[in-house]
Amino acid sequence: MPEVPLDGGRRVDLMALDQRGQITIVEIKVSRADLLGDGKWQDYLPHCDRFFWAVPAGFDHTPIASEAFLPERTGLIVADRYDAAVVREARTTPMNTHARKKCTLAFARRAARRLVALSDPEAVQGW
Repeated sequence: MPEVPLDGGRRVDLMALDQRGQITIVEIKVSRADLLGDGKWQDYLPHCDRFFWAVPAGFDHTPIASEAFLPERTGLIVADRYDAAVVREARTTPMNTHARKKCTLAFARRAARRLVALSDPEAVQGW
């Protein structure tokens, strides 16, 4: 699901929930300046089991491999408008039970509201 707000006012680019109930966040970066100027991404880590950077083909991966971007924890996806490849898998770091339940319920509610809004935009007024 794109553009998912988190507690504390942050918003992630993509969030996914897999068949095992694990949450993955993908942060999309389109330029080196975009990557280096993002000081908030570590706030996302408590809200997911896995975290990936997604960058366009031809992007210089050097900064993402540095310790500042936690390469032992974060994964890397290289994508274009037609395809994507996982270049480095993200390590799974399980969320605590309370955070998982809270994030999963918020994800489900948001997905349901978005689905209903597609068929009846007025139905979600005031939700």
